[in-house]
Amino acid sequence: MASNSFGTLLTVTTFGESHGPAIGCVVDGCPPGLELAPEEFRLDLDRRATGRSRHTSQRRETDDLEILSGVYQGRTTGTPIALLIRNTDARSKDYGNIVEQFRPGHADYSYWQKYGHRDPRGGGRSSARETTMRVAAGVIAKKWLAQRYGVAVRGFMSQIGEIVPAGFDLDAVEGNAFFWPHAAQVDELERYMDALRKSGDSVGARVDVIADGVPPGWGEPIYGKLDGELAAALMSINAVKGVEIGDGFASVAQRGTQHRDELLPAGFASNHAGGILGGISTGQRLRCSAAFKPTSSLRLPGRSLDVHGNEVEVVTLGRHDPCVGMRATPICEAMVALVLMDQALRHRAQCGDVGTITPRVPAQAGFDDAGTGDV
Repeated sequence: MASNSFGTLLTVTTFGESHGPAIGCVVDGCPPGLELAPEEFRLDLDRRATGRSRHTSQRRETDDLEILSGVYQGRTTGTPIALLIRNTDARSKDYGNIVEQFRPGHADYSYWQKYGHRDPRGGGRSSARETTMRVAAGVIAKKWLAQRYGVAVRGFMSQIGEIVPAGFDLDAVEGNAFFWPHAAQVDELERYMDALRKSGDSVGARVDVIADGVPPGWGEPIYGKLDGELAAALMSINAVKGVEIGDGFASVAQRGTQHRDELLPAGFASNHAGGILGGISTGQRLRCSAAFKPTSSLRLPGRSLDVHGNEVEVVTLGRHDPCVGMRATPICEAMVALVLMDQALRHRAQCGDVGTITPRVPAQAGFDDAGTGDV
């Protein structure tokens, strides 16, 4: 009933609050024999972490991960994998002034209506701190997918405010704090964020995720559609207000002759569908996007009510991101990887005896570097 778990054969349950003693997750259903060590989580946890840039929250958590179960002598056992990270830099006093106030744009009011009681410290369970454990679980999924199927899941920021990439180079993404695919624009982004932070306001962002090497056949035809589960997984991330698969909403303005991805002996002629047809993967590059709203925690006054129904002026203190999308790339990658691993296990369970079906159309006859459409 509480919906703190997701997945079918690979199930992830997260627990903990932003300012509680610890956060954690249980990953159940991972096959045995996967080599796994605590240090393997460090890279992606650091990619998601606050305090890496002056443009993000300056909360500095060590994010030292403990493996409590499910791993013996460095390999998964097939039993539940319990992961724990202790909170070390929470400052609950920053939230003393909003204990009885509803911050506009936050989950304060909706949590109050649902539970009649809430943890105001850093947003409690609704804080982006919870996504740390999704990223940790995603490390397992990424490794298993890469070893078992050669699948690579990678993300990048494709828009911040009104700014979009002027070029695309996937190799540039890890070289800057924005996960931006065009290195020449990083200085512009730095100036943009400096001005935004000085103004006290915030801005939204878009994050794209691509997955290469996904074989055809993953996903279910109706209620377990691969694109449907990807959409649900990405929408479950804090601050996400929209999800697109492939061309998404741009499809509205396309003609059918343009949108359909023709099949040629050399491969698909385009990939407007994002690598999914009828809820099932085609073997093409998988493409999906998530839209993040502007941060609602602002030092600029906003009108609201308190728990007694009185009008109040809300000013949010503490350490917050002027653009939550800046740290969202590894979170989106993790959710995509977890869905893909779950779908892979489900496909193997039902259709593992089907084997390779011919003809198998190559992934692409030719695309731009982002794999977004015709060359």
